[in-house]
Amino acid sequence: MSLKSKSNFITILIHVLTWIVLGVVLFLYQPLSWNIQLPYQFWIKQVLVLSTLIVAFYINSIILVPNFLLKQRTGAYFLFVVVLITVIYLLNNFTDRWLNMHQLMETAFHKHGPPKQRRGHDFDIAMIAIIALVLGISTSITAIQKWQSDIRLRAVLEQDKISSELSFLKAQINPHFFFNTLNNIYALTLVNADTSRKALHQLSRMMRYVLYDTQHGTAQLNQEIAFIKDYISLMELRLTDKVSVIFNLPVQINDTAVAPMIFLPFVENAFKHGISATLPSSIFISIEQHAGKLELIVKNSIFKENTSLEENKGIGLTNTIRRLDLLYADRYDLLINEDTATNTYSVHLTLNLS
Repeated sequence: MSLKSKSNFITILIHVLTWIVLGVVLFLYQPLSWNIQLPYQFWIKQVLVLSTLIVAFYINSIILVPNFLLKQRTGAYFLFVVVLITVIYLLNNFTDRWLNMHQLMETAFHKHGPPKQRRGHDFDIAMIAIIALVLGISTSITAIQKWQSDIRLRAVLEQDKISSELSFLKAQINPHFFFNTLNNIYALTLVNADTSRKALHQLSRMMRYVLYDTQHGTAQLNQEIAFIKDYISLMELRLTDKVSVIFNLPVQINDTAVAPMIFLPFVENAFKHGISATLPSSIFISIEQHAGKLELIVKNSIFKENTSLEENKGIGLTNTIRRLDLLYADRYDLLINEDTATNTYSVHLTLNLS
């Protein structure tokens, strides 16, 4: 049995049990509590009344509420409800006359004591109140189910929207990364063919990770760190002795799922904007893991000839911040600081993975 079929079966079972309980309480237990012998016509009447209420419940739930009340046709809805109550009331009166209920009930009560003065409109008011109560419950249940269904639908649509946006953002990040990397390798081919061949081999390994290992939307932390290592190694192939690169890792890595390539734009940004062709420069990268949190710290030099990093984040960094908002909403902290006094630019990203 499929999940949908099982859910439908449970819903039907709940409805059946509810009507059984309602029928027993209102139409069986109460008459039996009178401690008198009731004619069989009375039980026929009870069955007919209960059946009529069930039909009214589902007419209101399936037809009137969805087609009128929930479509803002309130006037038409209440008109049909009044018509429905009137029809049920007239059917009830017709059944009373057909079964000669008034005389039979007076006789039954007379046999067990002196006749009681019972006014007909008391029964009419009680019947109308029961019909209104059943229709009110029907309206409430249907409206709540529609509200819950709308919430689920909005959640599904929102999730689909987020998935589509993430796919689009990742599609932008990947070409952006490969475009920059291929430019670097092209520059290396003009200087050292052996070094460029090594760089192509590393790039192919990185492409395999991006194309095949990240298709499920998450990657293992060990894979992501290996990817960052390859990227740093690839960048170091074209650096001079004037550039210092420090990459710190935890002594022991507890593997966990992370969003793929979530660290790359911050690291890439450091290499893109934190290196001088003539002056000593430094890049510090550290990944720390503790107490269910993952931290990335990136620091690099700032040079006067470079434009402000806050004004030149580029596609990769901008899209990464958007990905963080979607994937780690309320579960990440990102501090970006440009300190002109010390000529350093720092990024401190904390992901709460617990």
